[in-house]
Amino acid sequence: MPRCTAVLVPVGEGDAPLTADFGGVRWSYAFSDEGALARFAVARGEGAREWVYQRWLGARLLDAAVPAVGVPCGVALDCADGDEGMVFPPVRGVVPDAVAVDVDGGTGGVR
Repeated sequence: MPRCTAVLVPVGEGDAPLTADFGGVRWSYAFSDEGALARFAVARGEGAREWVYQRWLGARLLDAAVPAVGVPCGVALDCADGDEGMVFPPVRGVVPDAVAVDVDGGTGGVR
């Protein structure tokens, strides 16, 4: 997910990005298009409900939202699409070094 690419970020109360915790990391959901978001909704058994989302640049998600979470956080892109989906873990080169879990002195998002 290049930082200049727009993605769809489903949001909940207070326009907070929807997330899930897995493997000690909080994962923010992001989707490349409405079709990918719809496949995710159906996979969750929630295809009939309305999904509110915002369009964010990858840079906003990786460089601003991830550090604001406060715990190790990455991004799961198109996570209902099997091998076509991707994860962007909280590591150097993906998220800011200050919150990367693989950098000495990095907090992994913990402050």
